[in-house]
Amino acid sequence: MNNEDPFSTTEQVAERYWTSPATVRYWRHAGIGPRGVKIGRKVLYRESELQRWEKEREAAESGAA
Repeated sequence: MNNEDPFSTTEQVAERYWTSPATVRYWRHAGIGPRGVKIGRKVLYRESELQRWEKEREAAESGAA
């Protein structure tokens, strides 16, 4: 794995955003959450994608998007 852009599991993403893994899965399937990469049976999330999604959400909340 690329240490400069590490992956997080669904459970780690849920913990990061203080929500449940089911919510993270819902966000992904609804197309409103960070984009995941399916590797085998797991969905993993790159750190750069989480940061991109956070910035997008911040812009939407401030009315800039």
